[in-house]
Formats: sequence, C-alpha cells, structure tokens
Amino acid sequence: MRIGELARRTGVSERSLRYYEEQGLLRAERTPGGHREYREGAVDRVVRIQQLFAAGLCSAKIEQLLPCMRDEDGGPSEVATSELVTELKAERARIDRMITDLRRSRRALDGVIEAASGT
Repeated sequence: MRIGELARRTGVSERSLRYYEEQGLLRAERTPGGHREYREGAVDRVVRIQQLFAAGLCSAKIEQLLPCMRDEDGGPSEVATSELVTELKAERARIDRMITDLRRSRRALDGVIEAASGT
C-alpha cells in the first residue's frame, strides 16, 4: 500500500510515517518510480509505534524495543535483553510517578474549583 493509504488506515500523518522511516521504525519498499510501498503488516507496526510514543518512549527506545515485541503470530520474541527489560521497568516507574503527580494536581484543582464555586 502507498503512504496515503497507510496514513488513512492508521490515522497517522504522512509526515509522521516518513519520520518513522527516517528513525528506522518503519520500512518501505520503493517502486521503480520512487514511491513508498508498505506491506500489510505496516498497519500493526504503526499502531504499536503510536502506543509506545503514547507511553512516553522516545524514538530511539522504540527502535530498540520493536524487535522485542511479540511476533505477528503472537509468539514471544527472543530478542529482548535483560538490560532492555530493566530500562522498560524504569520507564514504567516514571509513568507511575507521573500518574501520581497528575492525581495530586487534580485533587488540588478540585479543591480550588470547590472553593471558587462556593460549595
């Protein structure tokens, strides 16, 4: 499929897809005319990339992590290293701290709203 179709099917801009390719996160074949052609599996890969970005990971970490994720058939990957697992656990702990901070901020804001509302 061409880049426009991949963008439509994933909801990701063509610019982002080109960025993913530049970062080594996504691969495309080239037609004789130079157009990008993506395999069907690119849809799932882009969804995974989006999920990892949403989790707060940078493109370098995502590049390192993608080969370690479960295969398309659901089988486990044997590429993950113990160092990567340790880094991912640290990343999860960072996200947990952010969630705690956000909950604290929301409680403070609720207090301000309550006081401002006179209730």
